[in-house]
Amino acid sequence: MHISNRASMLAMGLMLALTTQAQAEEAPAAPPKDAPTDIIVTGAARAERRFDVSYAINSLNQNDIAKIAPKNFADLLGTVPGIHVEATGGEVQNITRVRGIPTDRGYLIFQQDGLPLYHEIDGVFFNSGEGMNRYDLMSERVEIVRGGPAPIYASSAAAIANTITVTGKAQSAGKAQVTLGDTGLYRLDAMQSGPLGDRTYYAIGGFLRQHDGYRDSGFPSDRGGQIRANIKHDLDNGYIKASVMYVNDHNLFYLPIPVADPRNPSVSLDPYINYFSGTMNSPSLRNVVIKYRDGAGVTQSLTRDLANGRHMRFFNAGLDYQGDFGGWLISAKFGATQGKSSFDAFYSTTNPADATTFANSYLSAAQTAFGAVTRMGYAIAGTNGQTVYNPAAASGLVMSGQYRAVESKFYSVQGDLSVTRKFDTPLGSHDLRAGLYSSFYGNTNFTVYQDMLIEVAGQPRTLDLVAYSASGAALGYVTQNGVLRYGTTLANAKADARMIALYANDTWDITDGLRVDAGIRREWYGYTGFATNTTAADLSDATTLADNAVRALNATTVNQRLNPSATNWTVGVNYDFTRHLGAYARVSNLEVPPQANVVASINPTIVKTKARQYELGIKASFGQNYLYVTGFYTKFDPFNASFVAYNPTTGRNDQSVPFIGEAVAKGIEIDGRVVPVSWFALNGSMTLADPQYRNLANSSGADPSAVNGKQIIREPKFFGNIRPTVNFALGKGNLELYGRYEWVGRRYVDLFNLTALPAYETFGAGATLNWGAWRVQVVGDNLTNAKGLTEGNPRTDQLAGQGASDAIYGRPLFGRNVRLIVGLSW
Repeated sequence: MHISNRASMLAMGLMLALTTQAQAEEAPAAPPKDAPTDIIVTGAARAERRFDVSYAINSLNQNDIAKIAPKNFADLLGTVPGIHVEATGGEVQNITRVRGIPTDRGYLIFQQDGLPLYHEIDGVFFNSGEGMNRYDLMSERVEIVRGGPAPIYASSAAAIANTITVTGKAQSAGKAQVTLGDTGLYRLDAMQSGPLGDRTYYAIGGFLRQHDGYRDSGFPSDRGGQIRANIKHDLDNGYIKASVMYVNDHNLFYLPIPVADPRNPSVSLDPYINYFSGTMNSPSLRNVVIKYRDGAGVTQSLTRDLANGRHMRFFNAGLDYQGDFGGWLISAKFGATQGKSSFDAFYSTTNPADATTFANSYLSAAQTAFGAVTRMGYAIAGTNGQTVYNPAAASGLVMSGQYRAVESKFYSVQGDLSVTRKFDTPLGSHDLRAGLYSSFYGNTNFTVYQDMLIEVAGQPRTLDLVAYSASGAALGYVTQNGVLRYGTTLANAKADARMIALYANDTWDITDGLRVDAGIRREWYGYTGFATNTTAADLSDATTLADNAVRALNATTVNQRLNPSATNWTVGVNYDFTRHLGAYARVSNLEVPPQANVVASINPTIVKTKARQYELGIKASFGQNYLYVTGFYTKFDPFNASFVAYNPTTGRNDQSVPFIGEAVAKGIEIDGRVVPVSWFALNGSMTLADPQYRNLANSSGADPSAVNGKQIIREPKFFGNIRPTVNFALGKGNLELYGRYEWVGRRYVDLFNLTALPAYETFGAGATLNWGAWRVQVVGDNLTNAKGLTEGNPRTDQLAGQGASDAIYGRPLFGRNVRLIVGLSW
C-alpha cells in the first residue's frame, strides 16, 4: 500500500472513531474531561486547555516521552505534525524544519520556562535549540506551538518548543533511571523535589552520560551531562522562583558519508564504509595540526582532537515572579547565560574521486615544484612515503574532507515583563496581555578550516600524495601529514547585540463558543561587530604544496553596525460548535531580521525575510480521543535562498550564489489519538505539503527559471508516524507494548531537483513493565535496518546535485539499536 494511502486511511479512521464515539455519547452537563497534559501555557495569556486555543499545539509529558524514548530532542519533535527532522547528526546539531520553511532550524525557537537560553537560534556553530536544551527528568513536559501566536511570544518564531521544568511541591518525590544501550550507551538520570519549609519548595536533577555512538568513530561520541535546580516560594498572591543550570557536554557530530561509487552509482561502497555504522570520523584525526598566519605575520599551529567534538559549557541563572494584584496578573522573567563552545568536526566536501585521476591532477603542479617527477603515488600519512597505500587494492577511490575548528564565547541576558488583565464589556470579555521583552547578547568567533586527504573507509586513515622520481625516490609531497590544504578558511570576529520588543495580545470571548484573538509585536535591534580581513600567504615549505595558499589574518578589520527592526502580528478566530467540536482560522505576519552575526562577517548578504502565514483548523476532543487537522499556507517574500558553496580548487567556502525570491509552503497537518477500548490506544500524526520556490532572481548569472516551482531542498511532501499502544494488567503492575512506524517522502539535495533522497520507512517497538515503584523498559529503533538518507552533501550539492538521480552521498539513518531503561520512583 502506498504511504500516502496509509496516511489517508489513518485520518479517516481517526475521524470515524471520533464521530462514532460522539454519536454514542449524550451531551454531558460539564465540559469534556481532558488529561492534565492538555493544560498549556505556551502562546497563551494564561494557562488554558489545548482544545480551547485557536492554534496548533502539542504537549508531551514524561509518560508520553518515555514511550517515544527519543535518541535526541529532534527525534522527539519529529513525532508531532508539521515538523520535519533530520535526527541523524548525533545527540545535538540536528535539523528541524517547520511547515516547509527552508532553513536548517526553520525558525523553531526553543525556550525553557518561557525564555530562551540564548536569544538567537544559532550562534557560532552552536545550536541554541537542542544544542543547549537537553531533555532529562527535570523536564516536566515539552509544549510545541506551530504557527499561531508564536511570532508574538518569541522573536523570529514560526514555532516554539518550550520545556517546562519540574518544580517542587508539598509532597517529596524523586526518580532515578539507568539507560544502557547496545551502542555503548551508559546514562544516569535523577531528580528529587519536595518542600524546604513553609510554602518553599525545591527541585534538582540532571544526567550523566557516556556513549560510544551510533557510528563507530573509534572513540566515544558523547560524554558529559547537565544539572538543573530551582527553589520556589509561594506568596499570598503568586510565587517567586530562582533557577540555575549548568551544562558541560561533549557531542560528536556525524557528517554525510559516500554510499555509492560516483563512477558507477549502482555500486555500493558498503564493503568499505558501512551504511549504518560507518563514519569519516577517525582516530587518525585526534592529533591534527592546523596552520595559519596571524596578523603579525607569524605562522601559528593549533593541535586539535576530533574526539573533543562539540564541547558545550554554559551556566544559566533565572528568576521568575508572578503575582495577582486584584485581577492584574504581573509576570516577570529574567535569565542570564554565559558560556563557551569548542567545535571540532570533520565535514564532507566533494565526492570520492578515482585515485589515479585525482593523483594525476596534481602531476603538473608537482613537477613545477619538485622537478623530475615521473609519477604520483599514495602513502599512509606521516610515514615519510615509506608505507605505500594502494587504492586499487581497496575501493580504487580517495576523498577529501574538511577539518573544522571553531572557538566561541557567548553571553545572553534576557527579560520579559508582562501585565495580564481580564475584564468584561457589554460585548463579551477581553483577556489582554501587554509586555516588554529585551535581550543583550553576543559572541566571539575564531574559525579555521583545512582540507585532509583520506581513504574511502570507515575510520579512514589520512593519506599523503607523494611525488616520485623515475628511481622511486620521494621528491616532495602534495600533502603534509595528510593535510591537503592548510588554513583554507580563517575568521576572527565578534558581534554584540541589543534588542527590545513591545508586544500585546487580546483574547476576546464574544459569545459562548466564539473567540477572537489578535496580537502585535514590534522589535528594534542594534548590532555592532567586526571581522578581521584575511589574505592568502605561502608558508614557504619547499617540501609540500599544502601550505601554498594558507589564509592569513591581516592588520585591518571591517567594523559594522546595523539597526534592523521587525513587526509581527496575528489575528485568529475560533468557534466551538459544541463542547467537542470546533474550528479556527488565523493569519499571521512574521518578519525575521538579519541575525547578529552579519556584523561579524565580511560582505554578508543582508535580507530581512518576511512571511505571511495562513491557518485553518478543525478540532475534535472526546475524553481521551482527539483529532486536530490544520491546513496551512505560508509565503516568504522576500526569501533569501543564497548560499556559499565549497570550492574544490581552493578548498574554501567562497563560492557565493545569491538567490532572492519567494518560497511557498502549503499543506495539511493531522494529529490524532483514538482509544476505542481501555487497553488499546493509537496515536498518529502526518503532514502533507507542497513546499516550492517561486520567482527567484540571481544577480550572478545563474539561471533561476529552472528553480521556480521546484520542491524546496530537503523538504518532503509527506511525512508522519503511527504509534499504537497495548496495555495489560499484570498483578500489581501493568505491561505496555508499543510500536512506532514512520515514513518520510522523497526529497531533493539541490535547487533544480536533479538528485533525490529516496523515501523511506522505519519501524520501532518497545515494552515497559511498571511494577510498584519500578519501571523496566526495552526499546528498539529501526528494527528492520531500513535504509534512508538525509541531508545529502550541502557543501557541493545545491546547484548541480550529485551527478546521479539518487543521492550517492548523504547522512544515513542509524542502524538497528536497542536500549534498556530501569527506573525507580519514590
